[in-house]
Amino acid sequence: MSMSHAGLAHRGFTLLELMVAIAVFAVMSVLAYGGLSAVTNTREHTDRETGRMAELQQAFLILQRDVQQAVERDIRDQYGDRQPAMRGTELGDVRLELSRAGYRNPAAQARAAIVRVGYRLKDETLERLSWSALDRGIEAEPNVSRLVEQVDALDIRYLGADEQWVDDWPPQQGQGAVQVLPLAVEVTLDLKDWGPIKRLFVVPGGTV
Repeated sequence: MSMSHAGLAHRGFTLLELMVAIAVFAVMSVLAYGGLSAVTNTREHTDRETGRMAELQQAFLILQRDVQQAVERDIRDQYGDRQPAMRGTELGDVRLELSRAGYRNPAAQARAAIVRVGYRLKDETLERLSWSALDRGIEAEPNVSRLVEQVDALDIRYLGADEQWVDDWPPQQGQGAVQVLPLAVEVTLDLKDWGPIKRLFVVPGGTV
């Protein structure tokens, strides 16, 4: 009796039992890898979306600061032609250009407190331009900052004193006063991944 029990205690796995164990282990490994892969993919997607959101928020914050600091200061461009304080047309690749104040100068550099900034869409990227001088020379080149990538289209509208939206600024005026700054600026970015994203910025100095 004791010898029979001893023989059963020392008996190893049969080939069938070993194959079943290996099969179960393989299935569990596949399931575990699939779950880990799904978690990793979800995290990567979340990180991309979070980064995209941060990129957009930063771009719109910069736009808001520029528009809200717009001032009635026209300039002369590199050809000597006078340009309005805010200009928004289809002329060239710059879609919006304006003079803005409130530009901090902590290093006390030799530059004006008012600067000229602009926005354009180039190579599917929204870019911000800034010039060191308001009345720029023929060879003046802007500093370029890349704000948002994968942009299909950039649309900008302007709200006039008559509460009508126009696509160009300054609007075509007949007789009478000319409105230097609009009441508001509406910017729409058509993104490849998220579609149209629209933001409205009020211009505090927008008066006739």
